Amino acid sequence: MFWKNYHAHTYRCKHAKGDAVHFARAARAGGASVYGMSDHAALPDNRWNNVRMAHQELNDYVAAVHYARTEVPEITVLLGMECEDIPEFRSYYKEELLGRRHFDYLIGAGHYTPLEGEWLNSFSELTNARALRAYSDHLAEMMVTGLYAFIAHPDVYGACLDRWNAEAAACARDILAAAAETNTPLEINGNGLHRHPIHTSEGTRVPYPWKPFWELAAEYPVTVICNSDAHRPEDALRGLSELHAIAEENGLTLADLSYLEPPNQAVA
Repeated sequence: MFWKNYHAHTYRCKHAKGDAVHFARAARAGGASVYGMSDHAALPDNRWNNVRMAHQELNDYVAAVHYARTEVPEITVLLGMECEDIPEFRSYYKEELLGRRHFDYLIGAGHYTPLEGEWLNSFSELTNARALRAYSDHLAEMMVTGLYAFIAHPDVYGACLDRWNAEAAACARDILAAAAETNTPLEINGNGLHRHPIHTSEGTRVPYPWKPFWELAAEYPVTVICNSDAHRPEDALRGLSELHAIAEENGLTLADLSYLEPPNQAVA
């Protein structure tokens, strides 16, 4: 198999290591044909800059991805960003990143969830029905914008809950219905495979991918994308076989993102 991976981070996000060229070389060695760099978006107001690059690093990031293309011409290297959907920055995403800077794609992600004027941490604070509804509404709104090639780790709220329940299922159904209505692919994300496990009375599980979410996805006409969400070059393609197995076990259709590949970058 020639792997395709559209989600990876560089050292600039402050919780990863390595630069674009290191990931591209590792991806080539691992048998990838397409590799997308998608560091956490630099925001004009430098919000949450403890977990993302500073805005002044944007030029350097773009140059690093172009350098990786030059140094590893055997594979297609794509320029992307993983973005929080903040309404006042949508024009920046569209006009600056996708427009003037010619990014190949953007990923929509809900690491933070807006609720009553505050932003909740989606990895730890989605612990009740009200917060879960805010999260599913947030993802649905970002899908409607049409800015994002896919939605990252939609089941990340699995890190907040010790068990699947009616509220978790309702959240999933709202996300899946929005994805089906907007034809937006959802990501089965490999980074959760390596995070601290969730210990429950029913046993131990990874925080995400959350099995019941993807079993429920089989009931909806959605497509999925499998990505490692790598934060180290040695993990460039880590977990992809397990993620594809989840898709296959649940009869999920893989999204075709080949339209993102520039003609002059496509691998024969």
